[in-house]
Amino acid sequence: MTSSPSLTDTPTGTDTDTPTRTETDSLGSVDIPRDALWGIHTARALENFPISRRPISVYPDLVNALAIVKQAAARANRELGVLDARKADWIEAACERIRAGEFHDQFVVGVIQGGAGTSTNMNANEVIANVALVANGHAPGDYSVLHPLDDVNRSQSTNDVYPTAVKLALCFSLDRLLAEHEQLRDSFAEKGHEFAHILKVGRTQLQDAVPMTLGQEFHGFATTLTEDLSRLRETAPLLWEINLGATAIGTGITADPAYAATVCRHLRELTGYAHVTAADLVEATSDAGVFMTLSGVLKRSAIKLSKICNDLRLLSSGPQAGFGEITLPARQAGSSIMPGKVNPVIPEVVNQVAFSVAGADTTVTMAAEGGQLQLNAFEPVIAHSLLQSLAWMTGGCRTLRVNCVDGITANLDRLDTMVSTSVGVVTALTPYIGYAAASALAKTALLTHRNIADLVVEADLMSRERVMKLISPARLSGIEAITAAIPVVDGDPAI
Repeated sequence: MTSSPSLTDTPTGTDTDTPTRTETDSLGSVDIPRDALWGIHTARALENFPISRRPISVYPDLVNALAIVKQAAARANRELGVLDARKADWIEAACERIRAGEFHDQFVVGVIQGGAGTSTNMNANEVIANVALVANGHAPGDYSVLHPLDDVNRSQSTNDVYPTAVKLALCFSLDRLLAEHEQLRDSFAEKGHEFAHILKVGRTQLQDAVPMTLGQEFHGFATTLTEDLSRLRETAPLLWEINLGATAIGTGITADPAYAATVCRHLRELTGYAHVTAADLVEATSDAGVFMTLSGVLKRSAIKLSKICNDLRLLSSGPQAGFGEITLPARQAGSSIMPGKVNPVIPEVVNQVAFSVAGADTTVTMAAEGGQLQLNAFEPVIAHSLLQSLAWMTGGCRTLRVNCVDGITANLDRLDTMVSTSVGVVTALTPYIGYAAASALAKTALLTHRNIADLVVEADLMSRERVMKLISPARLSGIEAITAAIPVVDGDPAI
């Protein structure tokens, strides 16, 4: 990513001894750093919104989306004959360079801003105009040649550009999350296969329950992630509906009647997404429903992933005084005072990502509700909340997979000991020896911590061969289904 404009040759008419240039708007004049590719409207935003200390360039997807929207607009305006072909070509070339990663550092306005995203749109208009000017031998700010508003923003308003760019940026970010989410799902599924025949004690309400396999537990994690993948994928097409062409409030004022359909077609060609123009542009310009939908589904995914991380922390707790059924990869020293301590830092960080996503969902909900009449002024905080949540979830899925799940191992001796002495195993014998006998066995096992199979044989309730078959991993975990009627107590159990 280029960190400064390409000004190896000084543009014609530039005074290299002057550190600033002066730009003027309806409010007056402002001095701008001479080589800055942003202009007066961006300068005012920098002064007015010293809030987040985070420029919009922290979200490259948003910068690239703005460039794509402006590129589609330039193509549509050229096709409709409302913008000179030379100017359109300049704009398009500048947008291509931004999409390639150049000049992102010039997108400097804060992510949190008043004005419904106007400052972001102005920043984009000014950078694109000045990149084009410099590339064609003119000085930054020489707007008599190419103007940020009259040319780059032709047929547009912040109120249709900004939400369209935000939706497009969310599409890019969501695609990235889906790819990482799917790989994480596959990692859990692979562990499910690896652990398929390892018995363990199942638990309900943190109390011992009936046996299962460790593979079933991890396969359940994979199934949970599969369901959330489906919900996230269902959300993506909702982001393809745009209000580009609505201009200020949805009436299309200042735009050619054919502009909305034309620019949508060009946007489809540039992105590969099946964009459609909203049927009611007035409604679409003020509606933030799709952002709430995405936020809600994202929260669901984050919270369910966090629950899985809770389980991983519990299952690996110890290593001596906890569950100790699995071992997570040791990633770093866990204490500045306790030598040898290793903490489950990867699940912990994913938990925190989920907490942030849940909080962001509340922010998005409140911002959507706060919209008034023909516009929602709070889309900047919606965009920031969702783009951050998507980025953090993507990073969380990646680090959970690479730094944790792929390296999980089963503590076989610990698991075998816990299963062999677990009273939950007795549940599998109840249909054969009766509830009363099973209860007595359970009580003895709890008091003596002895092996269940040994107690059954010693009580002369059945042969060792028979009891071992009944408490085999396949039977205990339900993998081997029992479909025939089972004679109880005095009969000859069919095994």
